Amino acid sequence: MMRIITGKAKGVRLLTLEGEATRPTTERTKEAVFSMLQFDIEGRSVLELFAGSGQMSLEALSRGAASAVMTDKSKDAVKIIKTNAEKTRLSENCEIYNCEYGEYIRKNQGKRFDIVFIDPPYASNLCVKALSELVSADMLKTSTLIICETGNEDVFLGNAELENKFEKLKAVRYGRSYITVLTPGK
Repeated sequence: MMRIITGKAKGVRLLTLEGEATRPTTERTKEAVFSMLQFDIEGRSVLELFAGSGQMSLEALSRGAASAVMTDKSKDAVKIIKTNAEKTRLSENCEIYNCEYGEYIRKNQGKRFDIVFIDPPYASNLCVKALSELVSADMLKTSTLIICETGNEDVFLGNAELENKFEKLKAVRYGRSYITVLTPGK
């Protein structure tokens, strides 16, 4: 069971997709991520790629983020995100898109965000591609915080050129998940 941990929607239970198609961030991992971000959420704009249930964006909104954009290519995931946004009464601050993450990035070049969550299926190794596309599309401010959840300790998978475009603020392992917090520029 997933729920909103704190804020305006504290305690609201969230729906998740059945089956193996998505792997929701565990409550313990989500709590750790938000304790890292706690002073950087108020009034911020959020982008969540590979949103699944939308729980990371909804948690951020519950804690005072101004707006959130959530993308997922699964129609079923998007239905669940919309339901969760309604259940938490945070839907007026949400933009929800049923599209592949790269399509959203290409159509919104230059639109910048304060916080970006990237949590693709672990086996896909799409985090590297998403980071690269966000840089190319000029969607990151120098102060943007990017939170990557991957199944691999090296979020860049050996791509030194891409790694040089970011500063790694924190890297922590929770079970089989690696949480890496990045900011643009070194």
